[in-house]
Amino acid sequence: MLLFCPGCGNGLIVEEGQRCHRFACNTCPYVHNITRKVPERAPAALSRPGAGSRIRASCAPRPAAAPRAPVAAQVTNRKYPKLKEVDDVLGGAAAWENVDSTAEPCPKCEHPRAYFMQLQTRSADEPMTTFYKCCSAQCGHRWRD
Repeated sequence: MLLFCPGCGNGLIVEEGQRCHRFACNTCPYVHNITRKVPERAPAALSRPGAGSRIRASCAPRPAAAPRAPVAAQVTNRKYPKLKEVDDVLGGAAAWENVDSTAEPCPKCEHPRAYFMQLQTRSADEPMTTFYKCCSAQCGHRWRD
């Protein structure tokens, strides 16, 4: 059974309170104390009118003394792609073999020329994205416009 927060509409999680378990929202301060267990599966009991009235619960605001870590701090298993993996998505090293160069200065070493290629990275009604690579063999810096 998945419950949603009446305040913001996000899914509620179950957390342990001071005296009982409770449904809590990660986004806003809404909590709903759980005071009684729900039967595992009782299709006949749940299909009758008024069956939900047997579950007793009380709603209370989350106490201010229980700060929670932000959701961003709870996410620890993110993996970010390395530059080589991103380059493979754009066609790898072979994609830069037969490209033209233009008079675009490199922001890193200020070399006066850069290779460029254009790719459609967004929807068709948006302009193409221009990718640049410094013409200097020592630099090779890549950026986009």
